Amino acid sequence: MPLGRWRRRRLIPPPVRELLAHLVRAGHQAYLVGGCVRDIVRGLDPQDWDVTTSATPDEVLRMFPRVIPTGLRYGTVTVMLSGLAVEVTTFRSEAGYGDYRHPDHVSFVGDLPTDLARRDFTVNAMAMDAAGRLHDPFGGRRDLRRRLIRAVGDPRQRFTEDGLRLLRAVRLAAELGFELEAATRRALREQAGLLEHVAAERIGPELLRTLLAGHAGTGLRLMFETGLLGRIIPEIAAGASEPPSWEHLVATVERCPPDRELRLAALLHHNAGETEAILRRLRLGRPVVERVGRLVRHHREVRLEPPMQEVELRRLAARVGRDCLGPLCLLRAADLAASGAAVKAALAGSLERVGRVLAADPALTVEELAVDGHDVQRVTGLRPGRAVGRILARLLDAVLAEPSLNRRDRLEELARRLAAEPKDD
Repeated sequence: MPLGRWRRRRLIPPPVRELLAHLVRAGHQAYLVGGCVRDIVRGLDPQDWDVTTSATPDEVLRMFPRVIPTGLRYGTVTVMLSGLAVEVTTFRSEAGYGDYRHPDHVSFVGDLPTDLARRDFTVNAMAMDAAGRLHDPFGGRRDLRRRLIRAVGDPRQRFTEDGLRLLRAVRLAAELGFELEAATRRALREQAGLLEHVAAERIGPELLRTLLAGHAGTGLRLMFETGLLGRIIPEIAAGASEPPSWEHLVATVERCPPDRELRLAALLHHNAGETEAILRRLRLGRPVVERVGRLVRHHREVRLEPPMQEVELRRLAARVGRDCLGPLCLLRAADLAASGAAVKAALAGSLERVGRVLAADPALTVEELAVDGHDVQRVTGLRPGRAVGRILARLLDAVLAEPSLNRRDRLEELARRLAAEPKDD
């Protein structure tokens, strides 16, 4: 049920209302705009605040004591007040999009409707004044009720202006659980090639936000059906021509907790040999590439039923790292559940054992042993070289089997015995 004006007003924090009122007292128009208005209309508390105004950036800079000139070229400054950062942008119109991402020309204008007309989707093209009065020339509130993502005006023109809007449409649908309006969906499919003009540094974050959304499956299906996925990750699209394979991927993602690396691994778990190359292409950063790669490579090594013994879990953790042990169980459970297996009880038992293993903080690497190569040389008389390395590896294997062995005296004694063993011919 739509909120009334006074209930909408109460969702605007006093500092933001005062910012709007200050601009109006100075003779300017000023409105909340974009996602914060969309949230307020839905009865939610916004996390970010955006204001559109007839005041120029220079006027805003003079009016408030703490202002950061974050985007003067596009008429945007950020006003800092009472712990909030509010983006304030002058009413503007745009023309020419030579790079399919940014306007070639920005003109400041004096009226709100012109400013709203340049925005991407109707649910983002609503404005609200400090009293909670809504300005909705493109039917955004109606589309919220109908649970639709609809482009403002001609969707082909909106997407040509900014190719990233193709992914934003899908991400919004995934976050809100909405459908794409028919003409918007058709234009998205027809213009999927515009993604070639969008930098990977912008594509990657939109993909991640879609994967982490409350309706990630909705977003992924839209990406597949409209051809966007084939532009971003053709390796998946090429291998998902059979519906069961694709639906299994989607179901695996949906069954994973909303963790960045875990859901990326779920999406890519059929592409073990290509995972790291895909993630590097999306510029997602070395830590993400490395961790997701480990999850994809090793998830099939997890056994949930019967649960793995603690010694097996320690050996697995030694191969993949402590940080991946629990996520590997979650990924394997999601993979099996997507195939129809009942895994809830088995997963709970496995995670309990993982918790015990990690709480004991066992040595999992040679570096974590109570002795090092110098100690081995001292007690065995061996010279530096492969023989010392082999003994350290066997010491670690023994400690993985029995963590209580990880004491200097016991490991030095074991090293002596290992060094004294007859050598194979």
